[in-house]
Amino acid sequence: MDRRTIKTTTMLTALIAGSLMLSGCNALSRMSEVGATPKLAKIDNPTTQPNYRPVSMPMPAPVQPHKSPNSLWRPGSRAFFKDLRASQVGDLVTVVINVDDQAEIENETNRTRTSDENANTPALLGYQAALGSILPEAAVATALLDVDSTTTHTGTGSIERDEAIELQVAAVVTQVLPNGNLVLHGRQEIRVNYEVREVQIAGIVRPEDITNANNVTHEKIAELRVSYGGRGHISDFQQPRYGSQIIDIVFPF
Repeated sequence: MDRRTIKTTTMLTALIAGSLMLSGCNALSRMSEVGATPKLAKIDNPTTQPNYRPVSMPMPAPVQPHKSPNSLWRPGSRAFFKDLRASQVGDLVTVVINVDDQAEIENETNRTRTSDENANTPALLGYQAALGSILPEAAVATALLDVDSTTTHTGTGSIERDEAIELQVAAVVTQVLPNGNLVLHGRQEIRVNYEVREVQIAGIVRPEDITNANNVTHEKIAELRVSYGGRGHISDFQQPRYGSQIIDIVFPF
């Protein structure tokens, strides 16, 4: 076998071995959970997770809060005694998600081009008879070039999307930015029989956008990240096997 064949065989062997190892680990994990319900994740501090990164964004210079001596009212307070809205790390706020998006795009392109080129040399300063010594014997001076081409292109594309999500998630303030904005992180898990529903949310919100009821709507959250999914028997059956996923990636046809 040549070097290229050996290299291809080696790559395929490595892919097969990797897929077998991956499927083997998955099979052992699934076998250990036979007859058991899916386990719920522990309630952990999100800032201690390995993939947690504090939010860093352009910020203005810190501004000292305005104080009113001998005043019963606090600046920004919405209650006589105390502002119950989330304002510091560890506080809770309810995030209301009500997404009803519709998008429809249609494009159509038509392009046609026709070209016709003719060239002949019946007279060339008397040297037209000598063209036979330069060009092939079949060349005729009166019909040196005749090109006719036609190009037609038609393209049509359409996109139609309809998404609707309606839920509420309690999030915790994990960070207070220098300008007072709050970083939110929330996670919710609900298990029904052998299926777990997972909801995760993260983003940045202004304290002014939090209502008196201590909730905020999703359109007022910057850098919003919402993850809605599940895991369990039903989700497992809906996913293609690792071998099928690898073949879909590497198969060129």
